[in-house]
Amino acid sequence: MTGATLLVELLTEELPPKALPKLGQAFADGIAAGLRTRGLAAADGAFRWFATPRRLAVTLAGVLPEAAAREVTEKIMPVSVALDASGQPTAALTKKLEAKGIPLTAVAGFERRLDGKAEALFHTSTVAGAKLAEVLAGIVQDALKALPIPKVMRWGDGDATFVRPAHKLTMLHGTSVVPGSVLDIQSGRTTRGHRFMSRGDIDIASADAYEPTLLAEGKVIPDFAERRADIEKQLVTEAGRQGATLGEYADLLDEVTALVEHPTVYVGEFEAEFLAVPQECLILTMRANQKYFPLFDAEGKLLNRFLIVSNMQMEDPSNIVTGNQRVVRPRLSDARFFFEQDIKAGLTPRVVKLGSVVYHNKLGSLGDRVQRMSIVARKVAALLGADENLANRAALLSKADLLTDMVGEFPELQGTMGRYYALAEGALPVVAEAIEQHYRPRFAGDALPDTNIGRALALADKLDSLVGFFGIGQLPTGDRDPFGLRRAALGVLRILMESPLPLDLVALIDESAASYAPGLLGSELPGPLFDFMLERLRNQLREAGHAQDVVDAVLALKPTRIDLVVPKLQAVVAFQQLPEAAALAAANKRIVNILKKADVTPGEPDVALLAEDAEKALFHAIVEVAPLARSHFQNEDYTDALRVLAGLRAAVDRFFDEVMVMAEEPLVRQNRLALLGQLAGLMNQVADISRLSA
Repeated sequence: MTGATLLVELLTEELPPKALPKLGQAFADGIAAGLRTRGLAAADGAFRWFATPRRLAVTLAGVLPEAAAREVTEKIMPVSVALDASGQPTAALTKKLEAKGIPLTAVAGFERRLDGKAEALFHTSTVAGAKLAEVLAGIVQDALKALPIPKVMRWGDGDATFVRPAHKLTMLHGTSVVPGSVLDIQSGRTTRGHRFMSRGDIDIASADAYEPTLLAEGKVIPDFAERRADIEKQLVTEAGRQGATLGEYADLLDEVTALVEHPTVYVGEFEAEFLAVPQECLILTMRANQKYFPLFDAEGKLLNRFLIVSNMQMEDPSNIVTGNQRVVRPRLSDARFFFEQDIKAGLTPRVVKLGSVVYHNKLGSLGDRVQRMSIVARKVAALLGADENLANRAALLSKADLLTDMVGEFPELQGTMGRYYALAEGALPVVAEAIEQHYRPRFAGDALPDTNIGRALALADKLDSLVGFFGIGQLPTGDRDPFGLRRAALGVLRILMESPLPLDLVALIDESAASYAPGLLGSELPGPLFDFMLERLRNQLREAGHAQDVVDAVLALKPTRIDLVVPKLQAVVAFQQLPEAAALAAANKRIVNILKKADVTPGEPDVALLAEDAEKALFHAIVEVAPLARSHFQNEDYTDALRVLAGLRAAVDRFFDEVMVMAEEPLVRQNRLALLGQLAGLMNQVADISRLSA
């Protein structure tokens, strides 16, 4: 039996644009999985997904009209229950066979074999394969139900529900319509093309003809990736003609691709006088509200031109261009009005109004928040050798732009507008930059603050959130993180680690907690918060490509100087390359286990109690290398420190070969435990070396 290409297309009202690629891929994956499970499509069979504003579709090659029959073996019941003493079927077996529709005469052909410790009867039968015509509608329905859709809607008089009203269903196997109903719609071969450029309803002759027919007769590019590539090519080409660049446009390109079926790029422009407004405002207005692509000069300065991705291809596009220019002008005028009004009102006068804005009902107002931030920012700035007064000024102004008209319209501009408004009222550039930079990093891969004032304020801001919400028990759970604490934690870690900054994380947590009013927070800090952040650090380091055993070894010591974590990781990796590493790691693991079982706190070893030559040799070896190793530790030369400690291998091996640690004499035993404790303390200053042992 040969297969043919299968087409499934659901035609709907306009689908959510930001979710369209995910919906298209998930729809195709669900249908492919359903067909494969039933043996109607090969496990590695090729398929393509399509998604436009008004359709989800998939084509799969080599789909069978009917799956091959297969043998199915099932356990019936234990022999002791199924057969009596004479080997005849019991009433229990007879009843079960009747329920399954298996004739009693088939018992003679049942297989007897062990099932665990008891013998059981097994029945093998041939089951007919699934028929495409009988199961396809159910597969499509299941695929639709499994789509990542938060809310569905009902339309018309039926009971069908989906993210948008559905109008047509096409299910073709080769050239034949596969009968079935999905969302109360009977399948057929008719679809619709572009709303305005198509010739009307379109018959699809065969599944293989789907894409070329839609393109030729419907004026629709159904493949999302191809449509995206076509738009990008037109954008880049037109930007080149304009002698301009596009800046960052990937996210907008995805969204626009989900809004058009037959894209054509045109050039629009606006009055140059609007360029007096900060370009971030104009860019966001064009991108977020109008889905336009702003154009920039070689230095990244905004031009008074933009690109329009239209869903219409016209010989004379002047009406389209004029219409879009007419639409964008009021938007830009609003942005200019907001900016001018905010400048008049000033930034500093808004600071006092922060006291009337609730930050959280248990954590006070935004005014309380900036006061706490200023305390921490001053202390961090002092530790970094920066001006405490400038840090204080930046902290007090940092949230004032939240009360401006511009940020009220575009929350994404918080910090950015604070910088502009601070400069407008005469603030020092370093203060204005800190206001903008204290939100960094906003997302994975985002730039970090690049001034010490900005770093101090960014740390104060993120630590205030972490300490506050942990202090009142509002911890992230599962996928829920309403206050963005995971992002804040990663921001703190990245600033400390990548800047890098020689600051103690636990001390920072304590400083932030101390800025809160007494009794406001619980008494659990900093432990749970520090552990939470270390776990975020563990995941971040693994994602960055560091080996799991190395990460676990370094973080096992719960380092509080996050800036030293990466150098320690590098030192451990270098240590692993030494020939002595494996033996020392194994010995260290043995030491840890011995000390744990001894359940005592070893002190300093007493030279007078060293009886065996091997333990004397180990003691003198430790005394010899300890000063140099400690010197390297203090100078943060972790690789050299571990290399020096590798020289202890011979003495350690001899000790374990010749010395009984758990001697009968209590003083001798305690002294040997003290010696091992001294060794473990020396060796594990960079990482828990025992965790490197296989």
